[in-house]
Amino acid sequence: MRRGRGETMKVWYDACTGKHVRYGTAIARRLRKLGHEVIFTIREHPDTVALAKTLGEKPIVVGKYNPTSLFTRLEESASRMLHFSRMFKDHPPEVAVSHQSVELCRSAFGLKITTIVTADTPYAVAVNRLTIPLASTLLISEAIPKTIFKKYGSQKIVQFKGVDEVAWTKDLNRQKTFEFKRPLIVVRQSEMKATYALGTTDVTIDVANKLSSLGTVVFLPRYSKPKSSKFIVMHEFVDSASLAAQSDLVVGVGGTIAREAALQGTPSIVISAFGRLQVNEYLSKKGFPLFIVNPSRVLACARQQLGKNVDVKAKLANLQNPVDVIERILAEKQFA
Repeated sequence: MRRGRGETMKVWYDACTGKHVRYGTAIARRLRKLGHEVIFTIREHPDTVALAKTLGEKPIVVGKYNPTSLFTRLEESASRMLHFSRMFKDHPPEVAVSHQSVELCRSAFGLKITTIVTADTPYAVAVNRLTIPLASTLLISEAIPKTIFKKYGSQKIVQFKGVDEVAWTKDLNRQKTFEFKRPLIVVRQSEMKATYALGTTDVTIDVANKLSSLGTVVFLPRYSKPKSSKFIVMHEFVDSASLAAQSDLVVGVGGTIAREAALQGTPSIVISAFGRLQVNEYLSKKGFPLFIVNPSRVLACARQQLGKNVDVKAKLANLQNPVDVIERILAEKQFA
């Protein structure tokens, strides 16, 4: 169904991880204010349900993440796609949006639903192959050369002057004040069960042990809960973006929590493990306190940057919010 500019639409957003929930919430709130109907779905995954509750969202839970084996991954993905195909068989949305939800992309493609996809991980080859060719429009940071994603057969690429995390850090409502002893160092465990990480080694536990000599280390696990007398392991859900804003240093692998921290002025370290990530380099070059190091250099970098929080409000204001771009794409029907 085609509507004129300014008219409302039914928009579907599917979130597969905690980051997607934050992104989806920012998009959903904006679109609702404009009068659009938003159908928000998520899958069970560490952080998704708890984070949605913390943010005041009530999404529809469809399926779960089960990385036990290649078979369980495929089975759960197929189950979600079947659920979505039945869910939207008679009343499909006009537009579907996601941060590379495989199930959304495949279901929307099959039902001829226009799809907007955001992406920021060139090294996630499997997900890129399964989503980008099916997207009507791909929205990426200007930090990432278009050629990287064009090779996957994207139909249309739109770039914005910022990174995805700007969508929810510009107006972040800190949910809680944390009372840990300072200096406070937050370490986020590596995403070891993602397809792109299979066969790699998790260095974050060793890093957390070493950083304990510099202050209070709070370790944010993903699946298993390691035991250590040197750092604090959070067993319950924690609003990591709020915690990062109140910390003296954040350490992660990949970079979502590090970018959230750096955009709020907290010095952050990204351990180089999965290859080059242009969005991290982009923020670092723009003067945000984000430092990319090898595992052997983490402790030395931490000593140098611990507690050197900076005011980045002016820099953040100069970055473009990708939600603004999504709003414009929808209003102007800028689809491929």
